[in-house]
Amino acid sequence: MPEVSYILQAGTTEKPEPLIRELVKQSPRHKEPLMTIAEWREEEGRKKGLLEGRQEISRSIALKMLASGLDAGMIMEMTGLSQEELSSLTP
Repeated sequence: MPEVSYILQAGTTEKPEPLIRELVKQSPRHKEPLMTIAEWREEEGRKKGLLEGRQEISRSIALKMLASGLDAGMIMEMTGLSQEELSSLTP
């Protein structure tokens, strides 16, 4: 089914689950690969959420370090934030 491959590679949607469910209904023999794609999308979402959470924690810690008077270079080294990211935290 080249159409399915194209849709899954080129298509964008915020909610792919309805499309995947419909494709599974229409083509039972492709159920396993499509479910794998759905699972992959969920895993990518989890990874993105974890990354965003870690970045938020780094920013929060950096703010506390800045308030304590720590050197910006030390803060960047310890949190992994860039100069630009650190500068965006300060008023």
